[in-house]
Amino acid sequence: MPDRIHPTAIVDPGARLHPSVRVEAYAVIGPDVEIGEGSWIGPHAVIKGPTRIGRENRIFQFASIGEATQALGEDPEQGALEIGDRNTIREYATLNRGSARHRGLTTVGNDCLLMAYTHVAHDCILGDHVIFSNGASIAGHVEVGDWAVLGGFTLVHQFVRIGKHAFSGMGTAINRDVPPYVTVAGNYASAYGINKEGLRRRGFEEKVIRALHRAYMELIKSRQKREQAIERLKPIIEAYPEVAEFVRFVEESRRGVVRAEST
Repeated sequence: MPDRIHPTAIVDPGARLHPSVRVEAYAVIGPDVEIGEGSWIGPHAVIKGPTRIGRENRIFQFASIGEATQALGEDPEQGALEIGDRNTIREYATLNRGSARHRGLTTVGNDCLLMAYTHVAHDCILGDHVIFSNGASIAGHVEVGDWAVLGGFTLVHQFVRIGKHAFSGMGTAINRDVPPYVTVAGNYASAYGINKEGLRRRGFEEKVIRALHRAYMELIKSRQKREQAIERLKPIIEAYPEVAEFVRFVEESRRGVVRAEST
């Protein structure tokens, strides 16, 4: 293991690193940090605990992983961070631990890409295959579903939910929930239809995409009451689990969902 840790790196005796982990020059790894098999820690990266990092992760130079929450009045020694497998965390990304007064845990799933200067605040939940483009930042308690993509410099308000396969354009400011499969853009975010291209790339059938588009038109684009829209969608809710998920997300929203711009 010493052969895999650069002599200038500082690894606390209380850290638990799999023997295959590589740690580059001037990296700092604190106590109560666990790093799984095949992971790589770049030069000058800082990892503080309690933090659990899974297998085959790549954490690039100057990233700050597991630092205390930035919320005022919190005990800086409380909360934890858990990162799954095969994630790539690029330069200057910052991931904070959870807040003891709330969930107490920040969670990142598997196969995510967090590009340079991205930020994940306390108590957030990221699913699998999530992409944050450069500068995208989410405030505390945000939930991001599987395969969601945040364009560069997207900003997300605290407690917002972003559904799976959603997509945000560059510089989007999101202050309401984004239903799954929906594309948003603007400041503040407006809905611009279903993420059709992303769904096609991931193998969704055209009939499913058409059904989701119908749900979008009824629930997001139109100005009819929600109950009326759901009633009109009943045939495809029963036929397509993706539409049922879309409708359920809208029904469960506490912040309200993004709307399409008036035409």
